[in-house]
Amino acid sequence: MNTPTDTPQLRHRDGRRVRATGGQTRVLPVESPAELAERLPLTYHAAHTVMTARHDIVRVLDGRDDRLLAIVGPCSVHDRAAALDYASRLREAAAGLADDLLVVMRVYVEKPRSCLGWPGLVGDPGLDGGADVGRGLAEARSLMLDISESGLPVGCEWVNPVTTAYLSDTVAWGSIGARTAASQVHRDLASGLPMPVGVKNGTDGSVQAAVDAVRAAAAPHSFLGASGAGPVALLRTSGNPHCHVVLRGGAEGPNYGAAHVRRAARLLAGAGLPARVVVDASHGNSGKQHERQHAVADDLAVRVADGDTTVRGVLLESFLAPGRQEPGGRPLVFGQSVTDACIGWGETAQLLRELAGAARARRRASCPGPRREAAERDSAALGATPFTERT
Repeated sequence: MNTPTDTPQLRHRDGRRVRATGGQTRVLPVESPAELAERLPLTYHAAHTVMTARHDIVRVLDGRDDRLLAIVGPCSVHDRAAALDYASRLREAAAGLADDLLVVMRVYVEKPRSCLGWPGLVGDPGLDGGADVGRGLAEARSLMLDISESGLPVGCEWVNPVTTAYLSDTVAWGSIGARTAASQVHRDLASGLPMPVGVKNGTDGSVQAAVDAVRAAAAPHSFLGASGAGPVALLRTSGNPHCHVVLRGGAEGPNYGAAHVRRAARLLAGAGLPARVVVDASHGNSGKQHERQHAVADDLAVRVADGDTTVRGVLLESFLAPGRQEPGGRPLVFGQSVTDACIGWGETAQLLRELAGAARARRRASCPGPRREAAERDSAALGATPFTERT
């Protein structure tokens, strides 16, 4: 029996063979999400990290926890050893700043490309064009499990909608990127993800596209997708009330300034949505110059310290070594990005301290701690333990 990918042998009336047109697809088997989860299960400690972080992120976004959300890490993960080394350092820094910052590690394992390039750990774990997706999914899940097991929550960008069936239970915060903010497929996807999801403004700088996406994702949807067992199924979502806008700049320049944030808040309010804004210090906001992230973060820190409560979080692209390298190069520099250039660890640690100080100053200027204390009470009611006590 023919399948939709079969090409029947057809001929013209004169006997010439009808040649295939367009692209062709080879179907190769991949382990189902349920099979991978059984082989690499979510442990109690990892689940505890994920669920507690999701709860706390929502509280920060809603303003019920007055800390600042900091989503920090490599543009993309390509080396397990380097990622775990970075995670160890970030976890230690996060524990020391936990009263003022809620830190999530970027563990981006898929990369959308403007044209061509490395698709990320899931699509090409060997950095050799091999496209061993089965291996890539397993390596990504194993890494996310280990980082979550250590007590540090992870965040990632969702590119291929099927990937969520394999990895979403390990992720505390998700992102819909600038290239897919206007995609109905990704808006549908976000509406059923069990986590807060940040939607970036479009590459052209359109914040309205992100606002529309947040509004759409808050509503229920029905669509075809992958089930845990593997086969295609009809998925019905409840709607996700915890999506929010991420300002990342665009073709017209940066959009992290106070006026830009106020405009985003007005657009959200006009759509009947909470004025929750997170700022990406990289990408268009830094002019794709990784050194500029420091200036962006400094500007945000000053405004937060002065009492700005609309900015609920900051994204930083950071790795062990500053800069970037080509993924085909050998030998690769340990802990240096193979996609966008990142700031190094030393500068990252300094920026985290500055952002924590800004959040602390904002708290002291407004009300000394009741929101934070309420967050701790709520976390305790969930059976959570303070970050510094997690193992």
